[in-house]
Amino acid sequence: MTPNVLPKNQREDLKNRARMLVSCPDQPGIVAAVSRFLYEHGANIVQSDQYTMDPEGGLFFIRIEFDLENLDERREKLKEDFAVVAQQFQMQWSINRAGRKKRLAIFVSKEDHALLELLWQWQAGDLQADIAMVISNHNDMRAMVESFDIPFHHIPVTAATKEEAERQQLELVSGQVDAVVLARYMQIITPKFIEHFPNRIINIHHSFLPAFVGGKPYAQAHNRGVKIIGATAHYVTEELDGGPIIEQDVQRVSHRDNVDDLKRIGRHIERIVLARAVSWHVEDRVIVHGNKTVVFN
Repeated sequence: MTPNVLPKNQREDLKNRARMLVSCPDQPGIVAAVSRFLYEHGANIVQSDQYTMDPEGGLFFIRIEFDLENLDERREKLKEDFAVVAQQFQMQWSINRAGRKKRLAIFVSKEDHALLELLWQWQAGDLQADIAMVISNHNDMRAMVESFDIPFHHIPVTAATKEEAERQQLELVSGQVDAVVLARYMQIITPKFIEHFPNRIINIHHSFLPAFVGGKPYAQAHNRGVKIIGATAHYVTEELDGGPIIEQDVQRVSHRDNVDDLKRIGRHIERIVLARAVSWHVEDRVIVHGNKTVVFN
């Protein structure tokens, strides 16, 4: 299976491209200061998106893509110099190379639809990331994953072995991946694991949160007689299904749909919502503020 590879001209276009994410208290002069800084360092802004919660005392968010010759050699000095501007405006900020793909570990249990969507998009070149490994508490998808030439790790999990299983998982992913994707991984992630990847574990919950938190949400939705079902991709926090929401979508259903119908309809929503969220994360389009996100999509 041919791995996901960008065309040569596209790789060259991204070689000197960086993405800057900034959040800070809103005040006059932020955009001017950032733009002037990039201009003075010879950078060319190719895309800019911004959002303010409230011009009077709110927070300001901006995402900028820019090109800078010899970016690899100059990035550390650029960050050092920008720290002065950042301090002036009390900024939380990052500068990331667009040409460096983020490495992902995908966790999955027995359902394959969310994982398959990510693999298909990766294979097609639409998901700009490297899938470093797939980890599962079941062996069901080994052959399918390995057909993509992606390492598959089977780590069984029971109540008695959960601590040891998590130790093995952390051993595999620590220092090896930038983010973890839970593609219908039906185990609760512990606070110990979460602290290694703050705002870097993405989960797909088969419900339009905050409705029907926890297990069997489609059964809960059917019992409630809802007319819309959905799915939610969110960052994982210690609060079950309560982390910052990245993306959601819905579809209409009716009284004729039973629980199995809702699950079938929901699988399609889940796979699309998770793929969008993962794509936006790896493209540095998400800024987390408290328990909310600003998504420049």
